[in-house]
Amino acid sequence: MRFRAVQRLRRQSDFRAVRERGRRHDCGGFTLWWLRRAPSETPLPPARLGVVASTASVGHAVRRNRAKRRLREIFRAHQDLVPAGCDLLLVARASLNQLAYGELEQKFMTACHKIFPDA
Repeated sequence: MRFRAVQRLRRQSDFRAVRERGRRHDCGGFTLWWLRRAPSETPLPPARLGVVASTASVGHAVRRNRAKRRLREIFRAHQDLVPAGCDLLLVARASLNQLAYGELEQKFMTACHKIFPDA
């Protein structure tokens, strides 16, 4: 499946809402924040993703961009694990680029199964 434009968190207010009203799960190389949006539309809009990689935690631009690419690809490949109408925020940590892709993928899948058991 593709990672479409409607699946991206774009506005600062959306990022802030996930951080302030959402819940958090530590996944080792990254932190997963999630917030279920109010079901105002029928059918529910698709799950949305925001990725954050700061200079202080991840490093210079090459490392930050690699971290963000890896996290976006993991979400794209496993977006079926996240229910519709849910916003995710993945915050990269310094150790993310040292972990193997398969290990990151497994951490994301485990977190999704734990957080969204019915999806």
